[in-house]
Amino acid sequence: MIILVALTGGAAAAQAPTREVLIARAKSFELDTPYVPPPGDPLTHHAAGFAKVMCSAVFLTGLAPDFAAENVGFFTAPYGLRAKFGKPVIDRANKEVYVTLPSGVTRTAKYLGSQGCVTLPIGQSAVNFEPVAVKSRLPDPATQAWPMGDMLPQEPLPTEIDAGKLKAAVNAAFQPAEALTAAFVVTWKGRLIAERYAEGLTSQTPLESWSMGKSVTAALLGILVKDGVYDLDQPAPIPEWQTPGDARAKIRVADLLRMSSGLRIRAPQDPDYDPTGPYPDHVYLYTGGIDAFHYAATRPLQWPPNTVGRYRNTDPVLINYLIRLGVEKRGEEYLSFPQRALFDKLGIRTMVIETDPFGNFLGQGYEVSSGRDWARLGNLFLQGGVWDGERILPEGYTTFVSTLAPAWAADNRPIYGAFFWLNGDGQYPIPRDAYYMAGAGGQITLIIPSHDLVVARLGHYRGASYADSGFSKALALLIEAVPQAQKARAQELDNRGHNERGK
Repeated sequence: MIILVALTGGAAAAQAPTREVLIARAKSFELDTPYVPPPGDPLTHHAAGFAKVMCSAVFLTGLAPDFAAENVGFFTAPYGLRAKFGKPVIDRANKEVYVTLPSGVTRTAKYLGSQGCVTLPIGQSAVNFEPVAVKSRLPDPATQAWPMGDMLPQEPLPTEIDAGKLKAAVNAAFQPAEALTAAFVVTWKGRLIAERYAEGLTSQTPLESWSMGKSVTAALLGILVKDGVYDLDQPAPIPEWQTPGDARAKIRVADLLRMSSGLRIRAPQDPDYDPTGPYPDHVYLYTGGIDAFHYAATRPLQWPPNTVGRYRNTDPVLINYLIRLGVEKRGEEYLSFPQRALFDKLGIRTMVIETDPFGNFLGQGYEVSSGRDWARLGNLFLQGGVWDGERILPEGYTTFVSTLAPAWAADNRPIYGAFFWLNGDGQYPIPRDAYYMAGAGGQITLIIPSHDLVVARLGHYRGASYADSGFSKALALLIEAVPQAQKARAQELDNRGHNERGK
């Protein structure tokens, strides 16, 4: 099991490869295909990002517009560029946000209820799909015990938990104040043992979560794998790749999940990324006001599949494409699928996955959710994909997502599994078996099997650069506050399946 050994042995301990080494290895596999940058003016795309960030902050999270403009969502709307635009106009009657460029062009984001906020194409006043009102079938959470509801146990903490260190951990997570931590939730063996929220926020507040959505996408795809709709090893049946001789037809479902498709785009995390170059496709998939599925599917190969691992949004966008194709092929309604097939099963009521103007989920990172709901999802993975006796994810799937991806191992980067990050380089002061959902701006949900812990931390984007020290201190205290698991509970529940993949 070469890949598992890499996680626990030499690769994790070896020195991280230099930028030059990563670039050189990638170039050795590079295919002779063209790069065509996204169309349009970058400033126009930034304005679209700003409008959508403001729309979600105001209409989903409930933040004051002035606070949101200063503190949230710099990823698709860099703070330094916001001064170039007119002040965002919040149209509460029509539930729209307008951002106007110096040229007079206006970008609009519209709140659509269950589909959240959607970026409208330039010149359009409506989306190109019929919004669907998605209703949870769950009762009032105040009437159900945790985790399906919000009624917490009244008995004291188990005696094996060090309450003093637990309290200190929560306090550390909110330090320094500049970190703008918004929510911090800790569960142990599935029980909620600690939580805290910033002033004005509650356990029900849906917060910006960014690329933690990729892990939601992994869960939704896993459900379809369990149902036999897809197999991880099959070539991904993307319609745009079915022309005879198309080299992309060899990209497997697993390659997409592992950020190893080889598709050619520009992304800010690329080792050779030049911020002065063309607007990155990775971000355009959010801000373009386009059919994101078709755009991602029409990018050429840069490397053979499963050769080079790169964090690029084409791959989760295309997994979301497969989810839509699979759900609709079964004759089911697509936009309610996450609530019906996943969220209602876990007690998740606040999560909204937003779409492009064609009704495609932008599950690579356009979603909001409360801290408690992220903790619920983390516990599904801690429990090996089983919830209250029901298998939600296929056997072996949580092992698959938390095992080092082969193309990342080849680069000596023990940090990525399948839409989950790995603590294989010891970035956090917790055991190396930990893996996590992560999003821009300091959003993270950690699964720590060796200590039966799930830890969710969300914060306002501006504070991200201040958050690491307090969060790392909080984690170190949590590891001391709870006992080590007698055995890895996820392994017990999920002990067969995909360990052999990727050899």
